[in-house]
Amino acid sequence: MSVNYKMVLEYDGSRYAGWQRLKTSEQTVQGKLEMVLSRYAGEPIEIHGSGRTDAGVHARGQVANFCLHEKVRPEEILAYCNAYLPEDIRILKVEEVPLRFHSRLNARSKTYVYRIEMGEKKSVFTRRYTYGLGKTLDISRMEKAAGYLTGTHDFKSFCGNKKIKKTTVRTLTEIEFQVMGSELTIRYTGNGFLQYMVRIMTGTLIEVGLGMREPETIPEILEALSREAAGFTAPPEGLCLEQVRY
Repeated sequence: MSVNYKMVLEYDGSRYAGWQRLKTSEQTVQGKLEMVLSRYAGEPIEIHGSGRTDAGVHARGQVANFCLHEKVRPEEILAYCNAYLPEDIRILKVEEVPLRFHSRLNARSKTYVYRIEMGEKKSVFTRRYTYGLGKTLDISRMEKAAGYLTGTHDFKSFCGNKKIKKTTVRTLTEIEFQVMGSELTIRYTGNGFLQYMVRIMTGTLIEVGLGMREPETIPEILEALSREAAGFTAPPEGLCLEQVRY
């Protein structure tokens, strides 16, 4: 009988081609996890993540689940994985969950954080995790624009996959701004996110903050249902999946 396990993990995505396993690259987070878990179990193991973070994107609270044919102590799985995974991937918690639990399908909301350095040069110690914009942003304009993004909308204009066939309607419950020194942190919470959605929203908000577009143009961007209507895609290194809620 199969036993379902849920794990919470963190990773530095700098050297990975994203979360999703690829035939063209061994450098994926899912690929590394499956390799270690398969070695532990003595058979091929498939792991399901709560979402597919892009190449170069980080995670503090990614959630995944996988099944084993035999019941083992979660602490044993955690210790084994952390002993054999690379230093830039760390398992924080493992627990047994009901067989029906699925890390992606059962997720109720997610929080992503995007960090922007407005100063001339990024901090040596956070340079891998912030976007070095090097320009001062008008936060009040960005907050006004963000107000138009919160709520339930069709976010097709903010989706990087132009050929997407599934619904592009999502609900953003909160977009929060915090400034510490010369660094701006934008925290997005919603029931789900499309490919590149957070990075495109961030790029658009940056353009508002730089005076390149008005906050009031956000509704027009949403109504256009066209990627070309929105701003640039902010670089991946500033983005981190912070938390997944069930």
